[in-house]
Amino acid sequence: MAQLVYQTIGQLLDEKTEKYPKREALVYADRDLRMTYEELNYQSRLVARGLMSLGIEKGDHIAVWTTNVPEWVQLQFATGKMGAPIVTVNTNYRAHELEYLLKQSDAKTIILIENFRDHSFINTLQELCPELEHCEPGNLQSKRLPLLKNVILIGNTKYPGVLNWSDVLAAAKQVTEEQLAQRQQLLHYDDVINIQYTSGTTGFPKGVMLTHYNLVNNALNIAECMRLTYEDRLCIPVPFFHCFGCVIGTLAITTSGGTMVPVQEFSPAEVLRTVEKEKCTALHGVPTMFISELNLPNFSSYDLSSLRTGVMAGSNCPIEVMKAVIDKMGMTDVTICYGQTESSPVITQTRADDPLNLKVETVGRALPSLEVKIVIPGTDEEATPHEQGELCTRGYHVMKGYYKNPEETKLAIDSDGWLHTGDLATKDDAGYVRITGRLKDMIIRGGENLYPREIEEFLYTHPKISDVQVAGVPDPVYGEEAAAWIILREGERVTEEEIRNFCKDKISRHKIPKHIFFIESYPMTASGKVQKYKLREGFAATVK
Repeated sequence: MAQLVYQTIGQLLDEKTEKYPKREALVYADRDLRMTYEELNYQSRLVARGLMSLGIEKGDHIAVWTTNVPEWVQLQFATGKMGAPIVTVNTNYRAHELEYLLKQSDAKTIILIENFRDHSFINTLQELCPELEHCEPGNLQSKRLPLLKNVILIGNTKYPGVLNWSDVLAAAKQVTEEQLAQRQQLLHYDDVINIQYTSGTTGFPKGVMLTHYNLVNNALNIAECMRLTYEDRLCIPVPFFHCFGCVIGTLAITTSGGTMVPVQEFSPAEVLRTVEKEKCTALHGVPTMFISELNLPNFSSYDLSSLRTGVMAGSNCPIEVMKAVIDKMGMTDVTICYGQTESSPVITQTRADDPLNLKVETVGRALPSLEVKIVIPGTDEEATPHEQGELCTRGYHVMKGYYKNPEETKLAIDSDGWLHTGDLATKDDAGYVRITGRLKDMIIRGGENLYPREIEEFLYTHPKISDVQVAGVPDPVYGEEAAAWIILREGERVTEEEIRNFCKDKISRHKIPKHIFFIESYPMTASGKVQKYKLREGFAATVK
């Protein structure tokens, strides 16, 4: 069992550099970028000194609005050395959401790429801060965002009022290695170093404050459950702005001295090309990513024989998908992680040697050094084994709180330090947890409780169904009814009636979805979670 460590993210990189100086730390297969631990550490120190030269103090917030670019990894370790928390910005955000986040987080600096897909990030920022046009770079005086001073572009195009990444690196010479070392000594393992804005599947996103201690220890324990070593090479196609990318991804593999192999923007073919070219031994993804990789017409032409492990997380992992990942991708040691941003993020994980039934039916058991209990909703009473209740957790991984939001923090973490997840679950005698739904997702049909997860798992067994989401929708007679939104396998056709007949006599009549919709794709958060509330809103709009 991994012992809890008391170190900063900067110290973690220093330690691994000392141990594995010449081993590859960071590789981008599509541009032949290769950095050893020694080189990554040098570059991270350079970035840290560059940021300090701009007057960024310990505790100042740096918003980062980019895809999985190499500079993100350097920033993660650089800020871990000079103590300015990264505020992660979702790449799907538009002007209104960006303004909310920059204001709410008190960001002093924003680092961004020029554009992502069809969205110009730089134009959006210029819209919010027209003052950029006439200001000195590093001295923005914005009416809408009064605290924002530095705008840094990762790229070479010159814009008024904007610093380029190369300017930051050039300015590093104004700060000595000694000054950086002094700054690093001021940092404490319990300092907040990352503010993750929750995906916002409901309501306004909240800024989750995570410390070095939260993140490094969570990463260590995840790596241990995966049995990662310095010889492992982890392909990371999940976004860095989410804990999946920057904790289960970059930090977990760093704790073992292995190699990060990020994919800048997810594409199933690019992922499989990367795994083949770099002989990756581990691969992360949400279920929809694995589904799109497995469904590539030329899937069998890729050599994935190097794969052994990885993490599937982010949403329900359908049984058929898990079997295909093990059988067709060779990921025999694949693990399931469950958690949330507020828990840094992982609470439970299956172990590499768990049998298949535990990998597909459960989300594993508690990580070492933390506690998990199931309580009857609305009480402090602990549920008995196999009895459903709300999952609560306590330990080193629980966030410091929501930034500038003590009311919500108090609702999430009780006076005894237990984080209330809002997830419904059961736990067996051996400690294995099954997630049965969300407290808020539970469908109450005429007084009967229906759990979308159970209905989804059944519908996944239909041979023509590729993916399915079930949610409750209003009903004049029963209060709520189940609705299913189905994505069919390529080239397949099926009617609503066929789906209902498939359910008949296999699941209770009241669980059979009253409404069935066939759709091409789901509304998603950028981190791969399906936004069920948008499906429900779409239903409400169609029945008006």
